[in-house]
Amino acid sequence: MKAVILSGGFGTRLRPLTINTPKSMVPVLNIPFLEHVINHLKTHGVSEFSLAVSYLAQPIKNYFGDGSRFGISLTYTVEDSPMGTAGAVKNAGNSLNKRILVLNGDIFTDLDITDMIAAHKKNKAKATIALTPVEDPTSYGLVLTDNNLRVLRFLEKPNPDEITTNMINAGTYILEPEVMALVPPQTNYSFERELFPLLLKNGEPVYAYPSSSYWMDIGKPENYFQLHYDLLNGKSNQFRYNNGKRIVAGKRCNIHPTAKITGQVIIGNNCMIGEGARINGPSVIGTDCHISTDAVIDDSIIWASVYVEPQARIKHSIIADNCHIGSASNVEESVLGDKAIVTYGRNVKAGSLVSPGTIVY
Repeated sequence: MKAVILSGGFGTRLRPLTINTPKSMVPVLNIPFLEHVINHLKTHGVSEFSLAVSYLAQPIKNYFGDGSRFGISLTYTVEDSPMGTAGAVKNAGNSLNKRILVLNGDIFTDLDITDMIAAHKKNKAKATIALTPVEDPTSYGLVLTDNNLRVLRFLEKPNPDEITTNMINAGTYILEPEVMALVPPQTNYSFERELFPLLLKNGEPVYAYPSSSYWMDIGKPENYFQLHYDLLNGKSNQFRYNNGKRIVAGKRCNIHPTAKITGQVIIGNNCMIGEGARINGPSVIGTDCHISTDAVIDDSIIWASVYVEPQARIKHSIIADNCHIGSASNVEESVLGDKAIVTYGRNVKAGSLVSPGTIVY
């Protein structure tokens, strides 16, 4: 089975992190998000992939290439204009002559793909849609089923008084080739609002596959944060600390003996942690970072090549690549785009979204 991953979105909800970095490439535990998705699918025997890309496609291609470095076969289809979810898959062309697996490229999940495929075959379904429970379904698409899990109705972004289930469309589908034949070529066309309702109208067997496996949509900074916390706390089966260690440092790190590191912390390669510095987990420090004397990193995600000067404090924040945090400055509950600079002694107000290259005086 071939997997088609929808990776062409603009990542608008995740800005400023995605202004210069495609959402598929934002780091999760210092590895591009999409690499986690591919690794999970590989454990279920998927080795052939097609990425539907558009916005900032080149960094994805540069990193993954033809997939051979990751033990897979990987091709790309590029959208010149928005095609919608089904339109983007239709654009994959040569993927459509056999059963395919389709995934939204911003979902991290432990979903049992092997069991989902078995259920799809058992039900002789034309389409199978993974479902997951959420506390607040109003931002998602509800899927209503009968007792045999055959889909009866779809309800996109329901009002509170319309909610009769908390099971939402989890963004993973198994589709037979004749289903994709219904999608008009070179047309903006949606699975959720057009193709799936059409299948129901035509009486085709569309089934749900409910799962309580770990699931997270990383589309917003708070969700991106939560994914890191969940992984570091063992809520997903896709990450476990080596030999039970709760602090993992990469190669060629220089950590001063007086530095204090507590909680669940991952430190990338080639990092320097200075005298008296403190890192409180859950936190992730990217590769080539410099955390200077008496600096404090508290409950934060730091990307690569970030320089934190002495006595600076970063709390519950996300700091993108190549940022510079000045001495005695304070960044709290904020998101800094790449190459942002916070000058000496400045405070970044809680809730700030700092655009790439901004200098905070």
